[in-house]
Amino acid sequence: MDTWLLRNPAGPQGRHAESDHLRPSKPLSAFDPQYDPLVAPHPGHGRDYAPTYWVASAGQPPADDGPITQDTDADVVIVGSGFTGLATALFLAREHGIKATVLEANQSVWGCTSRNGGQGQNASGRLYRSQWIERWGKATALKLDAEIRAGFETFKSLVSEFPCDAQPGGHLYLAHRDKKMDFLRNEARVMREVFGYDTRMLSPAELREQYVDEAEARGAMLEPDGVGVHPLKLAFGYLRAARALGVKLHPASPVLSCETRNGVHHLRTPGGTVRARAVGFATGGYTSNGLHKSLDSKIMPVLSNSLVTRPLTPAELEATGFKTNIFITDTRTLRYYYRKLPDNRVQIGSRSAITGADAPHPRHMQVLVEGLHRKFPALRGIDIDHSWWGWVDVSHDMMPRVWQPDAKQSVFYALGYGGNGVSFSAHAGRRMAERIAGKPNPAFELPIYNSPLPYPNVFNLVESRAFAPFRRLGQRFLYHWYHLRDEHL
Repeated sequence: MDTWLLRNPAGPQGRHAESDHLRPSKPLSAFDPQYDPLVAPHPGHGRDYAPTYWVASAGQPPADDGPITQDTDADVVIVGSGFTGLATALFLAREHGIKATVLEANQSVWGCTSRNGGQGQNASGRLYRSQWIERWGKATALKLDAEIRAGFETFKSLVSEFPCDAQPGGHLYLAHRDKKMDFLRNEARVMREVFGYDTRMLSPAELREQYVDEAEARGAMLEPDGVGVHPLKLAFGYLRAARALGVKLHPASPVLSCETRNGVHHLRTPGGTVRARAVGFATGGYTSNGLHKSLDSKIMPVLSNSLVTRPLTPAELEATGFKTNIFITDTRTLRYYYRKLPDNRVQIGSRSAITGADAPHPRHMQVLVEGLHRKFPALRGIDIDHSWWGWVDVSHDMMPRVWQPDAKQSVFYALGYGGNGVSFSAHAGRRMAERIAGKPNPAFELPIYNSPLPYPNVFNLVESRAFAPFRRLGQRFLYHWYHLRDEHL
């Protein structure tokens, strides 16, 4: 196996040897690099973390409440202990006086939240604001923008509360080809003239002089709003604050089935059944088909690769021209996202394999390494200290939902961020907490709150769980088309 794969000298097991949390009743299961939510019934039982830079540098995990060991009752159960689940539990306790019970299949903050790029944008889903106007009209787009701005304020308030190596300053959207500059100019114009943002365009020279010398750059759009974070440190802050308010978190407690009888939800785990009056699903890209009927085939889980280099030397910093810690995204459909971390490492991520079974193949990480070299030739051959991959919850219409599938049942979900969940998950958790608590809000009339996640529109066949794996065929075709369009057309 190539040297950049899965390098973490301490190893995930070694880092937790002295953790202060209550250990599961059996040793941790090994991390499964081939887990795939489209084919596996659940993401595991007490598995260790992926070998991410965030896990290696976050410090000891907060205390938890150990796995479920017997049948028990709870007022509200949240399934999933990532950003969304923990934010929901935190706001339920802070704003509504409800002490939730959080069920996690593996370790606390195990899934998307411990594997992302830490880019907190003033965004939600994968659609641009110009596309909001095309889809819903200007009036609704303006209302949606106000809600997303409020969500970014929710995120910033939590970032200011919990130490998480925050790197404010905005977001650079970088044109990787000349023809992409017209696209960025139009988006900048829409954001300025319609939504009132102080968005501006940068020439290649301005980009090099003020921000970074990125070899592919043909210019960039600078958005004023954006905060890079250490996602695991931030999530650990959510967890400590939630437990201080009476929230319970049970790791190694995967939900094997969920059924409702006489208005009571029965969530079966390996250690016992939890009975609850309300359930909120916050499982992101790790939402397995069969978890709950309202979630079957509702998202397309997509793999993303990430790596973190060793710290750059002063000569390498000068050669790459890094004068900024602002995070960067390029204009590919199969985009690269990257930034310089506070300890002068470079973190970069992009698309990965189609299936979990193929995820460990070195060729997928090689694509990412070659992308790093293409953007920063001075880093060719640099040691890669950490590399990993994880699942992203992409909705079929590219926008998230916070929704109650059946008005007669107290079941809710918040997911479908499409890679923009670092920031908006905080507000989605706040909104799901409001829905669980039965609090009305005019914002619930917006498109991301007043409709369910859609099924994929392919002759309506893929609404069946049995057809879910066949969506990979379409994804493979799309990836080939996107690559051709990104690089050649």
